[in-house]
Amino acid sequence: MENKKYYITTAIAYTSGKPHIGNTYEIVLADAIARFKRLEGYDVYFQTGTDEHGEKIELKAKEQGKTPKEFVDEVSSDIKRIWDVMNTSYDKFVRTTDEIHEKEVQKIFKKMYDKGDIYLGEYKGLYCTPCESFWTESQLVDGKCPDCGRDVKEASEEAYFFKLSKYQEKLEKFIEENHKFIQPDSRRNEMLNNFIKPGLQDLCVSRTTFDWGIPVPFDKKHVVYVWLDALTNYITNIGYDVDSPSEEFKKWWPADLHLIGKDIVRFHSIYWPAFLWSLDLELPKQIFGHPWLLTNNDKIGKSRGNAIYADDLVEKYGVDAVRYYVLHEIPFANDGNLTYELLEERYNSDLANILGNLVNRTISMNKKYFDNKVVNSNLKEPVDEDLINTVISAKEKIKACMDELRVSEAIDSVFEIFRRANKYIDETTPWILAKSENKDRLKSVLYNLLESIRIGAVLLSPFLPSTSEEIFKQLNTDKTTYDTINTFGAIEIGKTLNDPKPLFVRIQK
Repeated sequence: MENKKYYITTAIAYTSGKPHIGNTYEIVLADAIARFKRLEGYDVYFQTGTDEHGEKIELKAKEQGKTPKEFVDEVSSDIKRIWDVMNTSYDKFVRTTDEIHEKEVQKIFKKMYDKGDIYLGEYKGLYCTPCESFWTESQLVDGKCPDCGRDVKEASEEAYFFKLSKYQEKLEKFIEENHKFIQPDSRRNEMLNNFIKPGLQDLCVSRTTFDWGIPVPFDKKHVVYVWLDALTNYITNIGYDVDSPSEEFKKWWPADLHLIGKDIVRFHSIYWPAFLWSLDLELPKQIFGHPWLLTNNDKIGKSRGNAIYADDLVEKYGVDAVRYYVLHEIPFANDGNLTYELLEERYNSDLANILGNLVNRTISMNKKYFDNKVVNSNLKEPVDEDLINTVISAKEKIKACMDELRVSEAIDSVFEIFRRANKYIDETTPWILAKSENKDRLKSVLYNLLESIRIGAVLLSPFLPSTSEEIFKQLNTDKTTYDTINTFGAIEIGKTLNDPKPLFVRIQK
């Protein structure tokens, strides 16, 4: 049987500057989902990258005395570096300045124009340069841009428009009939009620007031506007071609999941479906608008002076501690909060105490009492059944959470294994068994603990990959795949464990 495929994307990061931890959360979330799908046996393709055109970039480059290309080359490589620091397993890092993308965008624009979905007109409106968005008077909040809160200016220019209004009814019907298309439900309702039902305006898809963009193929004074350029990256980089889509494209499209921030759901759930229908393509299966990571309950931003960067956090706490915090502390539909104090609290309570302490105690006891050898006497007591049931039932629980993208809840279910194993140590008191004549019972107790840790580490691997690797190394086991955790008892008798090493050292306040 051929592996089931799974194509997941993040939004491509805008190259206006270094991404803060809030931007980095998205790539870590996508990575956990991609790794879990691979663990389940899916053939996964995970795409991320950078969005590199537009007026804002042209202005920033000018300020720094660089060409736009020099500027985006630097920022894009910095973004890629941070994605790599976070140990993310993307398959392709794409750039909208890649030649393959630029050429295909021109062909897409021409196809839409030839079809009658793009026409020439004049744009008048209130324009926000940082967001590269036109707004109507009614959309402004206190006279300012509704997205970023900055000033807008009146602008008018000749522009090409995409007939978004043509797809209004089709889009409304599609979203109403396909409840899972936009998640969570709150975003879905917002798109329908606030944006689609009040009526869609045709969309400006070209600009003439700056040069840093992909030229419109048949009218060189225009460049393709950022959203038509950026959104199409999801198809141009998997072999889409207007004339003859490749086998690779046929394999991967439609995407299974576009994972994006809640602030750009509108572009992905309104513009993108209309663009795809214009090209006679299927829509992605799901768009998930994840919540934000705040700091001190305030939106993170360079302009606010409260930006926290992932690489700085990693230097202080390590990659997996940062991954754990952002994945665990941001619920399915509500914003999460990050402060150094909260991170250190989680680090000590969950990573050092619950997980680190469990692994260290268990392997140390096994070394002390059985010279590092894995032993088992199969002496069963009622207390063992409860532990084993908790461990074995975790797989289905975690799968159910991950199928609904409830990643925070999935991690909680992994840690339930470790919490239960810690309780089991208190219930069975191995140090007392070691002093008694009951060495056989001690063998079973330690075996049950080692096997619980192994199964927990398999399920932990999508979230904290390096930590799981280290646990497998200490357990000296190659039983690390998803199919080895269906039953309890795969860790091999007679194996010699490696010496215990602390996974997470407590942070002193």
